[in-house]
This record gives sequence, structure tokens and C-alpha cells, in this order.
Amino acid sequence: MNEMAKASKQIIDEILVIDCQAGRVQALEALVSRWNKPLWRHACRLVGDGDIAWDITQQSWLAIIKGIKRLREPAHFRAWAYRITTSKAMDWIRRNQRRQNTDREACRRHRSGTAEDSAVRELLEKLDVKKKVVLSLYYFEQLSVTEISIALKIPKGTVRSRLHNARKELKDLWRKYIDE
Repeated sequence: MNEMAKASKQIIDEILVIDCQAGRVQALEALVSRWNKPLWRHACRLVGDGDIAWDITQQSWLAIIKGIKRLREPAHFRAWAYRITTSKAMDWIRRNQRRQNTDREACRRHRSGTAEDSAVRELLEKLDVKKKVVLSLYYFEQLSVTEISIALKIPKGTVRSRLHNARKELKDLWRKYIDE
């Protein structure tokens, strides 16, 4: 996406947030329409189950609706929405750590791509959840280091460090994968 299109999307989101804060239901509907699927994809990547990701996304929207009037900086809506979704997904992961076999089919149905894409997704599943979150936000959701810092409430240096470590681990996993 070029810079002009990205800036236009951000401006529209900011206007919608301001309108939501003023109580306009249509603005909320527009935000949900724009962000529901991206937030679901993010949750799906984190928990690996499409149905659970929809539940997490719904919980996220409830929290977003409840808290949107307190969002002081409308420009941070995107990072804030991803923070809420990440938090809800992490809560689910903590509650269900022992669950052995999750149904990943719903997530896969919404993904298309090459065998390499599948391999990368498979390798991502092997990463620690903190690394997976940072990679997901950076590469799949295309958040900047600053936005990830806001989304996860961690310093930019920590984001950079996690990205570096996650890339290194993913690279090592990739080498093992292609050597097999």
C-alpha cells in the first residue's frame, strides 16, 4: 500500500473514532466493517483456531466500544485495537495452554498462498508467543515499531529486540525445514 493510501486510511479512521466518541452509531459500524476481519486474522494467527478467533474478536469489540470514549489519541486507534485483541488472545492462550489439538482449518480456509507460505505459517507456530505476536503485528498487520510499542505497551527497543530474536529463530527454523 502506498503512503498516500495509508495516510488516507488513517485519516478516515481518526474521523470515525472522533465520531464514535461523539456517539454516532454509523461511525462505529464503519469502524467494525473496516477492522473486524484484520483483527480476526491477527487473533487467528495467535490462537490458531478460527472459531476461537471470532470469539476473541467479539470480546475485543466489546472492550473497544466500552473504552473508545477514553481513547485520547484517535491516531492510535489501530495500535490500540491490536493491543486489545492481542491481550484477549493472550488471555485465551494462558487459559488454554494445555489444549493439545486445536482446529486450525478455519484459519487456513481464509489463507491462500504457496507451499512456502504454509511452511512459514507452520514455522511461526513453533515460536514463543511473544515473538509470534511481534512478527504478526510487524509483517502481517504492517504496524511500525512505534505502533507495536503502543499496541503491546513495551519500549521500542524491546520491540526491536523481539523482532531481531524472532527473525533469527525463524531463520534457523527455516534452514532446518529446507534441509529436511
